[in-house]
Amino acid sequence: MSGVILKNVRKTYDNNKTVINNVNLEIKDKEFVVLVGASGCGKSTLLRMIAGLEDISEGEIFIGDKKVNDVPPKDRDIAFVFQSYALYPHMTVRENIAFGLKMRKADKKTIEKKVQEAAEILNLGEYLDRKPKQLSGGQRQRVALGRAIVRNPKVFLMDEPLSNLDAKLRVQMRSEIKKLHEKLQTTFIYVTHDQTEALTMGDRIVVLNNGDIQQVDTPYEIYNNPKNTFVAGFVGSPQMNFIDGKDIGLDENIIYGIRPEKMLSGNGEIKLTVNIDISEMLGSETIAYFNIGESKCSAKLESDVNLNKSLEICMNTSDMYKFDKQTGDRIY
Repeated sequence: MSGVILKNVRKTYDNNKTVINNVNLEIKDKEFVVLVGASGCGKSTLLRMIAGLEDISEGEIFIGDKKVNDVPPKDRDIAFVFQSYALYPHMTVRENIAFGLKMRKADKKTIEKKVQEAAEILNLGEYLDRKPKQLSGGQRQRVALGRAIVRNPKVFLMDEPLSNLDAKLRVQMRSEIKKLHEKLQTTFIYVTHDQTEALTMGDRIVVLNNGDIQQVDTPYEIYNNPKNTFVAGFVGSPQMNFIDGKDIGLDENIIYGIRPEKMLSGNGEIKLTVNIDISEMLGSETIAYFNIGESKCSAKLESDVNLNKSLEICMNTSDMYKFDKQTGDRIY
């Protein structure tokens, strides 16, 4: 078994700044878990603590059934894929992939076999004798993945591995990493600030904010049943609209959340005429931006909707989420 368990894990720096606050998390064997949150939320720090690249201030970390608090990174049986690829420019693809095995003094026959297997999985066979500067960004990232694969680790740790790629290549690499997970049947822990990556890749998503876990759940549950306004607002593009109840004739102690795609231009229980600040034509759909009271809102509409300076917006209460105005917690 190669799951990962964090028990009451904290990270506090010398200036008494706490970046990870009493985190408890169990990641199952062979699961693909995505840590997501805004910059500075602690997700990369958490990943580095699992890897042993950062000391923990309190708590316990287990990989499999082994407590690894005091185990050096090289002995944790993990592979870390960095955002920057971290390839050696003077080495060929073959040498880069084989480097870790050579450091562990594996025999030449084993090294060659593992390099060929990784190259086949990642479609790198024709590039084995090239240097990194002769490769595209996506190919370099595959080399970094290959270097991790040959070690046959218990756990893959990936820290924003696609952030240096262009949009089209990111979509392609998302699919490739998911297929890689299915082939290897190994535990993956993946860090990103991109909520689209999180929703499309993870078996489960861990949403972090200021060092605290806000929610751990499947992509479906995170999107459709957010536990608070932070999760609801972080996941979804454009983000969920949050409207003060008094501005739509409902309970003034409640903040009402509704997704832009549920802001209709037809029939609904609540009808409002709003003034459009700006609109964005996105091919098959148009995003309209406007205010309801002091709340900035948006609606995702069919592209053939005739937009003038004003628009009638219709909402159904069945499409709305209720949040406590003081705490931000969901009211069920």
